[in-house]
Amino acid sequence: MKNQIMILVAMFIFTTVSMFAQMDAKMVNNVAKNDIVQTAISAGDFTTLVTALSEADLVSALEAEGPYTVFAPTDEAFKKLPKDVLNNLLNDKEALKNVLLYHVVSGDITSKQIVKLNEAMTLNGSDIKIKVDDGKVMVNDSQVVGADVLASNGIIHVIDTVLLPPTK
Repeated sequence: MKNQIMILVAMFIFTTVSMFAQMDAKMVNNVAKNDIVQTAISAGDFTTLVTALSEADLVSALEAEGPYTVFAPTDEAFKKLPKDVLNNLLNDKEALKNVLLYHVVSGDITSKQIVKLNEAMTLNGSDIKIKVDDGKVMVNDSQVVGADVLASNGIIHVIDTVLLPPTK
């Protein structure tokens, strides 16, 4: 009787683990079916970023094939900007586009790869500085607070501060 119970328990555990493994694989595939813009919209923490992308006519670019790595500032990150800076950006399409492209790097750069880099060239033509400081990944003065959010056309890394490019 004990052997039969052990066999039933083992079968139950195996079936349950197998079911969860299949669910995880499906969830990853579903997440990765959305492009960067749709992934950001679905997350709900990037309303300002998505609005800015729309104002700068960059939505279609980040819906394209890619791959891209986006350092995506949260709505809270945008709230750290002085109001006049944000308003000026929203009223100057080229400046806004320049700032947003400073958050995008060509290619898929995972968190394992990021920690090995010192800098990366952004799509606005300027480098971002990358370092690990006390176990925290920093991009310029912004901390990566969420990593490896997969999209069908790239990867999103969530950051806590809007990156402002150097003045040229």
